[in-house]
Amino acid sequence: MKQFLKNNGLSLVFAILFILALVGQAVTGLKEHNQEMVEEGGQVIGMGEYLTSGHFLQATFENWESEFLQMALFVILTIFLYQKGSAESKDPEESDPVEKEPNPRKKQAPWAVRQGGLILQVYKHSLSILLFLLFVASFGVHWYGSLKDHNEEQLLKGEPPEAAMQYLSSSRFWFESFQNWQSEFLSVFAIVVLTIFLRQQGSAQSKEVDAENSKTG
Repeated sequence: MKQFLKNNGLSLVFAILFILALVGQAVTGLKEHNQEMVEEGGQVIGMGEYLTSGHFLQATFENWESEFLQMALFVILTIFLYQKGSAESKDPEESDPVEKEPNPRKKQAPWAVRQGGLILQVYKHSLSILLFLLFVASFGVHWYGSLKDHNEEQLLKGEPPEAAMQYLSSSRFWFESFQNWQSEFLSVFAIVVLTIFLRQQGSAQSKEVDAENSKTG
């Protein structure tokens, strides 16, 4: 068990933090939603119903959407774009091991590498493919949840609901997306630039403390 925790501590801690934050969001979101319903003359709902409500889906998936977009773009752009001195970039002056073609004869190579052909071609780009698919799925659920929440508000006001395609072009929907996208792009910009000059001893996201600022990767 100790070895398992040591080998998987990073993912386990972030998984636990994610669950705790999601539970916190659900509890406080339900309270906020029901308070709004009381003020606007709507019906108070329970947790089960809240988890499928537009209020919860919109708030959750607009954040997931921006996270997966940021990660997908970062994975793709670091293939051919560089930042000299950053711990998050390949060195523009040297070839990197991640650029070499996979060796199917390598001991303990993943199954897809040993299989070759189309399976290998997909596997070579599987990280960016999955991240973009997760972005598209999150974007879709965000759209659905935001539309549902908006139409619930329209109903309380006695106004007609909007169609999905009509709502897709609304400023409200894109405001929800852009406010999250810009924060994700800022965080990537910050880590890329700050790792040129600043250090964190022991972190895989930092260069060695005594490394010169121009050292990349």
